[in-house]
Amino acid sequence: MRFAKPANRILFASSVIVTGAVAGAFVWLLLFVMNLGISFVWNILPEHFGPFFPLLACSIGGLVIGLFAKRFGSYPEDLDEVMAKVKRDGRYDYDKLGVMSAAALLPLFFGGPIGPEAGLTGAVAGICTWVGDRMKRFGSEFRQLTSVGTMAALSAIFTAPLFGFVAPLYGSVDENVDDRTIRIPKTWKIVVYLCAIAGALAAFAGLGALFGGGMSLPRFTDIHVGTVELLWLVPLALVGAAGGWLFCMGDGLFGRLSDKMGDRPVLKAVIAGTVLGVAGIVLPFAMFAGETQAEELGRMWTSMGALALLATGFVKVLLTPFCIRFGWRGGHFFPVIFAGVSIGYGMATLTGADPVFCLCACTAALVGGVMRQPLMAVLLLFLCFPVKGVIVMLAAAALGAIVPLPTAFRKKPREQEDPQSEDVPAESR
Repeated sequence: MRFAKPANRILFASSVIVTGAVAGAFVWLLLFVMNLGISFVWNILPEHFGPFFPLLACSIGGLVIGLFAKRFGSYPEDLDEVMAKVKRDGRYDYDKLGVMSAAALLPLFFGGPIGPEAGLTGAVAGICTWVGDRMKRFGSEFRQLTSVGTMAALSAIFTAPLFGFVAPLYGSVDENVDDRTIRIPKTWKIVVYLCAIAGALAAFAGLGALFGGGMSLPRFTDIHVGTVELLWLVPLALVGAAGGWLFCMGDGLFGRLSDKMGDRPVLKAVIAGTVLGVAGIVLPFAMFAGETQAEELGRMWTSMGALALLATGFVKVLLTPFCIRFGWRGGHFFPVIFAGVSIGYGMATLTGADPVFCLCACTAALVGGVMRQPLMAVLLLFLCFPVKGVIVMLAAAALGAIVPLPTAFRKKPREQEDPQSEDVPAESR
């Protein structure tokens, strides 16, 4: 990267830190609002209704989500779509930030088994693009603020700095990248992203400490790796891989079913809400993203029984793509990780092996099966489990990733579903 003026290097470095801090603060703000909405719907309102409140709340939620989508379109975009646009164009449209933010929050308010990462990352990318557009007169390098902000947002959302750091570098060697893409020397790129991530995590943690709120992946500190655990490693990984396989198969199947139903956002969202509500009555932990439920599950899993734990995990694995494909749009990482944790506890009950070891193997295999990228799966989960579990995670994630998927049911890119979301060439903006 060459700067038109030496002073621009200082300006750009400052902008990167500020951009990271803004990304972290915005993530905290939306998560704070999310927690307020969830608390109102699920802690206050149930006092006035009976045990069938989940069915009522989710059905009403489906109606609201469907009407919103009919009025404003299908938002937010999938995380992969957001990342693809940022990498390809170096920017992300920001003309509907309010719509994207509201669309990201609504399914979460009503107990959707989806994560906030897709909507939050898209909104942050849009904000950073807006800032970059107003600073581009200082040099073309300011176009990098969109990518910087995106990765900072991912680091804050998951409180996983390694994942946020490696994600942009992972795809930086694409030979088909447009010539307009800014090519930053690797050393400088490392500095840039580290500054952004530091700013994001500092703002996110600081606001959380002052005002509460926020979210993060579950943390497990103690793990025992003995002979019994090693003997169970492959069976545990296979069970987790089955969950990943089921997710991908369900995603493809539900996507095709949604396509056959045509452009009926209200009907599809209500169907998803009804199914979710029924599942929530039987298996309460099958609802929500799972970031806070993981702690609660950790306190009571010994009293639930293996069947309930396994059922919760596998039902959540199917509910997440079903809801996403039927209009409850959002991310899948948080619910998938929770599903792995629930399955891991179930297997610990059955096998007698160390619970954290079971969680480590099952979750890594499930996430690896969904992402199909073992290294990225491990980097995402790195802070969830002790360092002693890294080798276990690598082995399990690799096994999950190599489980073959039938071509007919492989994940279908979501940009094929919504013609209105087709990418607009950068020249036309």
